[in-house]
Amino acid sequence: MQMTEAKRGMVTPEMEAVAKAEGKPVEFLLRGIAAGRVIIPRNARRENVSVQGIGEGLRTKINANIGTSPDYANIDEEIEKAKIAVRYGADTVMDLSIGGDIDEARRRILRAVNVPVGTVPIYQAGIEVTKRGDIVGMSSDDIFNAIRRHAKDGVDFVTVHCGVTKVAIEALRRSGRLLEVVSRGGSFLAAWIIHNNEENPLYKEFDYLLELAREFDLTLSLGDGMRPGCLADASDVAQFQELLTLGELVERAWAKDVQVMVEGPGHLPLDHIEANVRLEKTICKGAPFYVLGPIVTDIAPGYDHLVGAIGGAIAAWAGADYLCYVSPAEHLCLPDIEDVKEGVVATKIAAHVADIVKGIGQERDDEMARARRALDWTKQFELAIDPEKARELRRRRPPTIDPKVCAMCGKFCAIKIVDTYLKKHM
Repeated sequence: MQMTEAKRGMVTPEMEAVAKAEGKPVEFLLRGIAAGRVIIPRNARRENVSVQGIGEGLRTKINANIGTSPDYANIDEEIEKAKIAVRYGADTVMDLSIGGDIDEARRRILRAVNVPVGTVPIYQAGIEVTKRGDIVGMSSDDIFNAIRRHAKDGVDFVTVHCGVTKVAIEALRRSGRLLEVVSRGGSFLAAWIIHNNEENPLYKEFDYLLELAREFDLTLSLGDGMRPGCLADASDVAQFQELLTLGELVERAWAKDVQVMVEGPGHLPLDHIEANVRLEKTICKGAPFYVLGPIVTDIAPGYDHLVGAIGGAIAAWAGADYLCYVSPAEHLCLPDIEDVKEGVVATKIAAHVADIVKGIGQERDDEMARARRALDWTKQFELAIDPEKARELRRRRPPTIDPKVCAMCGKFCAIKIVDTYLKKHM
């Protein structure tokens, strides 16, 4: 296990690979993993995976969600989405399948990509229960058997909504929210708690969950089932009650050498983001923070990839470590392949923007500036986050007067004019 070895001062091959990829001394990784501030999601049963480090001092990572729905259960299309996501820069992929053959979808996605793969096992547990009744009829065994099944298949990390507790439900009742619960997994458990008047099994039997995680070196992503689903509900008592519980669970996980990260809020006004990130880092003792967006306005359906990128850039600047992409289809429908690409690229830009402020990656921007100064289009395309789109836009309206410049300014290109006269007077 990564955390166990780090606490012993032992370097694993995964630590060496991450240190090399990040340009960091391996000792830096050892200290971060031992303290819980850095994680390397990697199921002990999974082979041929390109490992990723997530956490303090490392590049901001991004995740792309894919998966079937009851209306569209085309596994081949989901495989293509996974491959496109990785091609355009996703560091990890999460399979959120809830339609068709869920086991087959997960196993094929695990084979199709070589990045860490995450899932939300309670989706499958709840959906399978509905074949014989209602979601609220789930048993503890249903939930934990689903987690074990995913872990045995090689999934590297799982979202578990352990913070949706009876106390959190009471906070929800007091909150007066416009949108009570928008997390799918959170809704399953909230309904279960209300119907059965019992405590969430993922919280009540958290020690057993840690045993499972240790068995497979499975990283736990502590889900934000009480995340706000609109700006009006941001930073309320239900959200923060859940966060307090997650802070407790982070320390319990570390005590058992289980790697853990914490998932963060969905919809937040711009001026709430920094405070939310810093609060998570304080309550959860520096555990990696994984955020969806945040979504900074509720009125941009069709453009939520841009809305999420704005929020993600600010969150990562403030200290978030891991951004979950948002696609243009968010709030509207199951994303298609082009939606996945657009969401990944937008989120990749957000991560890079924040990394520059963290002192990571500006060399690439400086290279781009030099390429623009030299009107070196080949180099500019090479450095672009999406080279294909950059090339296509230049092809769409090519320069007709001077092939060295672009078609916006033509012979009045500022760079060329000043360069000509500087050379004349040197």
